[in-house]
Amino acid sequence: MSGKFVPRLSPKWEHACAAPIGSVPHPRDVAETNLQAVPGIAHAWRALKHRNFRLFFTGQSISLIGTWMTRVATSWLVYKLSHSAVLLGTVGFMGQIPTFLLAPFAGVLVDRWNRRTVLVWTQALAMVQSLLLAWLTLTGRVTIAEILVLSAFQGCINAFDMPGRQSFMVQMVDGKNSREDLSNAIAINSSMVNAARLIGPSLAGMLIAVTNEGWCFLIDGISYIAVIVSLLMMRLPVVRAAAAKAGASMLVQLREGWDFVRGFAPIRTILLLFALISLMGWPFTVLMPIFAAQVLHGGPHTLGFLMGAMGIGSLASALSLVVRKSVRGLLKMIPIAAAVFGVGLIAFGLSHVEWLSMALMLVVGFGMMQGLTSSNTIIQTIVPEDKRGRVMSYYTMAFVGMAPFGSLLAGSLAQAMGAQRTVVVSGVACILGAGWFFTQMKALRKDMRPIYERLGIVPVREMAEVEEAGS
Repeated sequence: MSGKFVPRLSPKWEHACAAPIGSVPHPRDVAETNLQAVPGIAHAWRALKHRNFRLFFTGQSISLIGTWMTRVATSWLVYKLSHSAVLLGTVGFMGQIPTFLLAPFAGVLVDRWNRRTVLVWTQALAMVQSLLLAWLTLTGRVTIAEILVLSAFQGCINAFDMPGRQSFMVQMVDGKNSREDLSNAIAINSSMVNAARLIGPSLAGMLIAVTNEGWCFLIDGISYIAVIVSLLMMRLPVVRAAAAKAGASMLVQLREGWDFVRGFAPIRTILLLFALISLMGWPFTVLMPIFAAQVLHGGPHTLGFLMGAMGIGSLASALSLVVRKSVRGLLKMIPIAAAVFGVGLIAFGLSHVEWLSMALMLVVGFGMMQGLTSSNTIIQTIVPEDKRGRVMSYYTMAFVGMAPFGSLLAGSLAQAMGAQRTVVVSGVACILGAGWFFTQMKALRKDMRPIYERLGIVPVREMAEVEEAGS
């Protein structure tokens, strides 16, 4: 796009972006200076002062609503066509196993390629996938086999999109105070995802009830235009691909990334915990149509309400992280969040009352998002820039790549012992994982301390106090 046109956001976003302290604002940005009189608000949304991140926020806010509509519509469509817990798990497996297999190689390529270009291509291909699914469904031609193929195609896209998106975050908040603003950007991004999680499933439930799933897929496909446009409108500094070293093959760089993740205890331990949670905990979502239809005796609107309630809990969790001033203190939140998530799952698995199940989804969503965002923030803070894409690809494997095996496991267990008992077992596994992580925290703090000192997050003179406080 031409660089002559400078897009302006709506007044409410101009008002939300505070100018740096001590700067002289341009008259057209006078609303930003007014916000400085309210430090709490300015601090909480400080990443939005970066123009590129504002564009990303705007485009993604629109696109993610469509994404969540598609997730709910896909699960309901599969259940409507098959009435099978095993097939629900199989579709989840097919949609995520490509991410597990391809993510490490995608991480190397993300470190080599232009990250914005990677994201433009992944969004365009995802749009094609959604529009194909919409056409098949609206014309009455869709089958389980076609859903499986298109889900696998989306999994291949996600293998590149997720590490690319996570690595690109640091480029959108480049400049002064970029490290501090990066943690805020991650929290705001989580808030955006969960606001969409709140809106998308509710819209999908109502739309499916009055029409069919195809319209959800169509809206999702169109919504990708917003994020593609926002990416093309960004003004980015020229960044050399740090991993494209002379003479370094993909296998050498792949091994380098693996050795770093395996050898650095903080990242290794965080990823191991959430690989367990991804395997045992998160696949409960593939069983949600069964809870909505059989346990709570509802329909697609019930599924939408349950997913929406989980979105409210996740959004509340993300907003609690938005107001944090620093990454300090987040390490201890990871096992606490895993334990809260596990307790919420156990109670949800035992519930037969709709309002109580919705309330428990708030707890589940809060615990899930608190752990996810805290771990993401810590990893993004301590990872070296030249390994960012590769490390975030292993992050993708832990959080998404293990889920296909969990989906198959959850579907098989639900077929054998029922969906409710399966979710209870999942919750117990998450609590055990949280207990193990607690036993590793003292050693992790010791390994993270030099990095926090070097980045100025924790001054040397405060380290003894920090260890005593358990940050």
